[in-house]
Amino acid sequence: MECWTCKSNTGEKRISPGPTIYEGKYWLVEHAYPVRVIGWLVIVLKRHAEALHELSAEEFAELAQIQAKLIPLLHEQLHSEKEYVVCYAELEHFRHIHFHVFAKPHNFPEELKGGGSFALLKVSAEEAVAPDNIITFCETFKARFAGMAKETMTRYGKNSD
Repeated sequence: MECWTCKSNTGEKRISPGPTIYEGKYWLVEHAYPVRVIGWLVIVLKRHAEALHELSAEEFAELAQIQAKLIPLLHEQLHSEKEYVVCYAELEHFRHIHFHVFAKPHNFPEELKGGGSFALLKVSAEEAVAPDNIITFCETFKARFAGMAKETMTRYGKNSD
């Protein structure tokens, strides 16, 4: 079966119109698309794997580091009430391991809470956030994420260059 995530990772057919927000050794951070809200991010494994038990200790460690930086920054940027992190990787063409990270806003409709939030991903191009808005968000968020990583390295006395 064709893996659309692998095609996106290699740049052959990008899923998100925005630039990659972060590229680590094992993971990428991208903006989901099409989606009805800004800031629905996806942490994507760079290599192809379809089950969590296939991940190495190093991949899990980097994933935790990314989440530890990404989630507070997403909360700060979007003033979320709560953040969801979900990994199913079961849809056709999307069995590749990836984690959805969604900043749930205050006053979120009851029918969209929890797993219902995935209705925000099942939208037409007309209902989706405009690509230009996603590009702008990704560029800004990428710069803030990079600045946060540099600040963390400086705080612990490590050279970030």
